[in-house]
Amino acid sequence: MIADLGNEKRALRAELRQRRRTRTTTERDADTEALTATLQRFAEERQVRSIALYLSAPDEPNVRPFLDWAFEHHVRVLLPITREDGLLDWAVGDGSSETEGLAGMPEVVGEVLSPLAINDVDAILAPAAAVGHDGVRMGWGRGYYDKTLGSMANRPPVYAVIFDSEYLDEVPREPHDEPVDGIITPSRIITFRS
Repeated sequence: MIADLGNEKRALRAELRQRRRTRTTTERDADTEALTATLQRFAEERQVRSIALYLSAPDEPNVRPFLDWAFEHHVRVLLPITREDGLLDWAVGDGSSETEGLAGMPEVVGEVLSPLAINDVDAILAPAAAVGHDGVRMGWGRGYYDKTLGSMANRPPVYAVIFDSEYLDEVPREPHDEPVDGIITPSRIITFRS
């Protein structure tokens, strides 16, 4: 059963990765502009003063313009740094200096804070491959966010940032998969529970 779920997730991830890679520059630019506006609305409506975010890779929904906006508006941004033990450290950074992390993803260069630093943010914006209508988040299989979110006793609201087409009826769920409180896409903000 678990092996079947793993295979199902791998197949879905491959399909989603392929969809992301075939997006046109025009589609990416339009989604970036729309996503930036939606993220700004999210931060303003919730009066966000601190947020956990990530540096988006080229195929991911582009959160970098929102990151610039957050700094201009004095929102404290924590960005993840991968660790050998599968958890995430955090750093305050402006996103202008980056390196490649353990998993090959872009990471901020800055003063490293402990995994507990994320406890004090107003919201966590997490990357995802897809999210089901029930709030189940499927990541890319490395488990960093599932481990981090699963280790938090009182976690802030968590929203997955995805493209509109990645909000699915359902995604395969394994016991370690952590649900999210909502999604943010270029066109909308959906909260699953309050």
